[in-house]
Amino acid sequence: MRRLLLVRHAATSATRAAAFPADEPIEPGAETLAAGVAGLVGSAATQILASPALRCAQTAAAAGLSPQVEPRIAESDFGAWAGRPLAEVHADDPAAVAAWMGDPDAAPHDGESLRAFAARVGGWLDEQAAGDGATLAITHGGVVKAALVHALGAPLDAFWRLDVAPLTVTELHAHDGRWTVSRTNCPLEQAGRRPGVASGTGEAHEPAGAAAAASGAARVPGEAHEPAGAAAAASGVARA
Repeated sequence: MRRLLLVRHAATSATRAAAFPADEPIEPGAETLAAGVAGLVGSAATQILASPALRCAQTAAAAGLSPQVEPRIAESDFGAWAGRPLAEVHADDPAAVAAWMGDPDAAPHDGESLRAFAARVGGWLDEQAAGDGATLAITHGGVVKAALVHALGAPLDAFWRLDVAPLTVTELHAHDGRWTVSRTNCPLEQAGRRPGVASGTGEAHEPAGAAAAASGAARVPGEAHEPAGAAAAASGVARA
């Protein structure tokens, strides 16, 4: 059986502001929280991976881990929008934001489309399903959401209906190359209460109004992907 633990990195200034990430560091003081990731790693773990992003490297370092860098679990390339708050982008060009969130093939920021991003993550997940043992991957909210959509064989627009907060755990198990979702968006402080890697058991993107974006930013302690209004968008940006 293949066991995969996906951990979203610690919060950053971009996640708090519902902004498209530009490789910001984790917030001051987040190291203490991120250290809890170490509790997910046991003797059964055969592989520890991390996105090349600074925030993932710092989350791993806070846990005392030395992961192998895996480029395929990097966050989506947001192109010219990187580093900008979603509300600002929406105010400048609401049609572009609506296209990005409503059309999985659109990339008005000259970065990566949702479909291309999901295909990248899905290819990596298929490769993981063919292996044995347990893998811990420190990655991004968008990657976790794309992995869940792929694992479940769900329509791509389901991506916008998933939520992944910083320092939460999503666990997948693969049997004969097919994934089962064991738990999602589990806070790190609760993850140790359930069997994980060591034990071997299983366990905002939305187009519609920059105001909604602000409300999404307030409720999601993160970075944007969900189609229906800029509010949903804020939840999506918070994902990165």
